[in-house]
Amino acid sequence: LMPLPRPFDGFVEHTKRVSPTCLIHVERNRYSVPASFANRPVSVRVYADRLVIAAEGQIIAEHARVIERSHRPGRTLYDWRHYLSVLQRKPGALRNGAPFTTLPEGFKRLQAILLRRPGGDREMVEILALVLHHDEQAVLTAVELALEAGAASKQHILNLLGRLLDSAP
Repeated sequence: LMPLPRPFDGFVEHTKRVSPTCLIHVERNRYSVPASFANRPVSVRVYADRLVIAAEGQIIAEHARVIERSHRPGRTLYDWRHYLSVLQRKPGALRNGAPFTTLPEGFKRLQAILLRRPGGDREMVEILALVLHHDEQAVLTAVELALEAGAASKQHILNLLGRLLDSAP
């Protein structure tokens, strides 16, 4: 049997400069990239259905491609993970940051509780930053378990996460 030919891997490649707010413009839309690439050039591969953004020989971001046929202003597609390093420097950005409207529901519920407490911004940022080192789904599960238990605190979430990770195969 002859192997099937590989599907055509068609893309158009552009070099773009990342804005100070960590966005690149492609076809009237804006897409986020990790904050460490702000003001730097990146390579953007535009496929039929997605964008793949690379820098220094590594893929740094991927987004589903938005194709707008209308003449309305373009859309901005954020990935909240791209802004974690900004939050670590400025936790207050969490309160009004457009990128964080896309947080998963469990994180949003936790945020609503923590931001009412003194120091809650920083605590929330430290919890979000756990996804840099641990499986995001495990972190989210720990957050949801803490919320169910009425114990929304970083320490409780860390304990739950530790147990979840220990019991993982």
